[in-house]
Amino acid sequence: MKRFSCSFLSVFLSIILALFFCIPAFAAVDWPSDCDIRSEGGIVMDADSGAILYGKNIHEHYYPASITKILTALVVLENSPDLNEIVTFSKNAVYNVEEGSSSAGLSPGDQLSIRDCLYALLLKSANEAGNALAEHIAGSIPQFVEMMNAKAEQLGCVDSHFANPSGLNNPEHYTSAYDMA
Repeated sequence: MKRFSCSFLSVFLSIILALFFCIPAFAAVDWPSDCDIRSEGGIVMDADSGAILYGKNIHEHYYPASITKILTALVVLENSPDLNEIVTFSKNAVYNVEEGSSSAGLSPGDQLSIRDCLYALLLKSANEAGNALAEHIAGSIPQFVEMMNAKAEQLGCVDSHFANPSGLNNPEHYTSAYDMA
C-alpha cells in the first residue's frame, strides 16, 4: 500500500506542478494581408533567419541612388589598410558627376585622408569623394566597379549591378529591395 501511495502521490504532484507552472504559449500573429506601402517596392525581412515577412515587388530593379555609397564604403574599408592614407582628387573624380548632384565642393588637386573621404561620402553624400576613393583603391572607377559587383555577389545579391561608386543614375546601375535587405 505504501508503494502505491508514493507513486500516486508522485504522479499527482507532477500533474499539479505541470498545471501550476504551465505558461500559456500564443501562436504568432500572421502578417496582415491587407497591409500595403506607398512605394513601388519594399521588404521586411527577419535579419536572423532571412525569412521574408512582407514583400512588394522585391525583385524589381530600381536605381539605388546613394544607397550605393554604403557598398562603396564597404569595398574601400575592406581594401584599405590605412585610413590615414592620402587621396588626391583628380579632375575626373571631381567633374565626372551630374551637374547639381551632391558634392563636398572639392576641387582637382585637393587632398583628404581616406577617413575624411569616407565622411564626405557618407555624411555629405559627396559624389566626387566616391569617385576619388574608387580611383585611389582600384586605380580607376571601372576597376572599382568590378570590385563592387564582386562584393555584391559575395554578399548574396541576385538582382543588382553597379556602374559607379556614387549611385548616379545609369541604366546599368540597379538593385532590388531583396538585395538591399
